[in-house]
Amino acid sequence: MSEQTVGRSAQPEPVPARQHVPDVPQQAGAPAVEATAGAAAPVVERAAPPAAVEAPVKPEDRRALRAVLRWTAAVVVFAAVGTGTAYGIASMERTDVPGLATATDGRWGYPTLVRPPLPEGSPGPLAEDNTAGAHHADLRKLLLPAPEGAEADEELAGDRNGWLRTKTFLAEFGEDDREEVGQLLVDNGLRHIAARGWTMPDGTRTKIFLLHFGTAEQVDAGLRPAMAPYGAPGFLLKGTEKWVADKEFPSKAHTKGITSIEYVEEKPYGDEQSRQAYVMAGDVLAVITQTRKGMAPSVPFQQTVALQSQLLG
Repeated sequence: MSEQTVGRSAQPEPVPARQHVPDVPQQAGAPAVEATAGAAAPVVERAAPPAAVEAPVKPEDRRALRAVLRWTAAVVVFAAVGTGTAYGIASMERTDVPGLATATDGRWGYPTLVRPPLPEGSPGPLAEDNTAGAHHADLRKLLLPAPEGAEADEELAGDRNGWLRTKTFLAEFGEDDREEVGQLLVDNGLRHIAARGWTMPDGTRTKIFLLHFGTAEQVDAGLRPAMAPYGAPGFLLKGTEKWVADKEFPSKAHTKGITSIEYVEEKPYGDEQSRQAYVMAGDVLAVITQTRKGMAPSVPFQQTVALQSQLLG
């Protein structure tokens, strides 16, 4: 995340919704013309062609001509812009554009992602000089926006300042684990929780929690071993019994510099299936869950984890 300047109308930094853009070969330039020493080439004068006799143009014809020229120029401009946009999408592999919705693989239509500006002089969370991995941007503005067609989960809207109460987050876990998880958060200096949730028309429920701590070390050393060990999550979501590592999650959906561990609820899982991811991004721990009756689809889960990770990177 690049530095922004707040005092001089800092512009938000767009987030790319892919991991790879293929190289575009540059067109070869015109061959160089070398000057040759020696006699100068002879200059041949040619007679100018006779001037054409122009017919007088009526005033109404001039107005019509100007109108045609204006519309022609507008069409050329719009055609140029449209061509540039089309090339930007066509030059990418569809699998490299997680924000692009398709009718074939179940991806959702997310809006354009924009990172909030950083305070003047503040480094990004993955900058080398940011040893604490601190997110200086407003965490509430780093939440992934809901995709097209989603119905917002009002329970995750938080208080009037937009922060979620800790007990609301703890309610996501089974009753036997809530006390231990809560103590773990306190021991590692939890500051705030920002959250967002929605339900899609097919019934898939998504919940995203961004837990803010003091340093990246508290997330990596204090929380990750207990909450996100490899193989299965350390604590069970309410109503679930058995989890395994999501081995089908593609490595290209991960963001460089950010650790992401994904799980899927194993059969038999009853009427609903859940998927879960823990994303460690500097001083922020993101907890992402998706649940749906029958089977929770893998593609929108991968897409959601990838885009939220990019926003935190």
